[in-house]
Amino acid sequence: PNATKHDINHSAWYSKVDKIVLSNSMQGPGGDKTRFIGENAVTEIQKIKAEEGKDILIFGSPSVVRFLMAHGLIDEYWLFVNPVILGKGISVFNTADKPIELKLDSVHMFDCGVTGLHYLKS
Repeated sequence: PNATKHDINHSAWYSKVDKIVLSNSMQGPGGDKTRFIGENAVTEIQKIKAEEGKDILIFGSPSVVRFLMAHGLIDEYWLFVNPVILGKGISVFNTADKPIELKLDSVHMFDCGVTGLHYLKS
């Protein structure tokens, strides 16, 4: 009842898209528009990337980002800089064993003060 317009739009979009869950503990067919991947995750993600359709988007999982980075499976990075200094937190990039060269594609400044940086793999 207290959902914002953004919440309603996001919910409508989220219910329509295919979802892929990488998990070592959850198994099974998943359900409508949800698929679980446990073993052979690299091979499965490579197959999905080769399919026709839109991009794969990762929401809030540093461990999945690190895993995909380690296997060269991320082509674009959208980084959002929030105007808050936390001092500590979960590092996403602390396990990269070699530099990943990126090229800045675009910058978007949001009214709330957040800056969105879109990078492409060089």
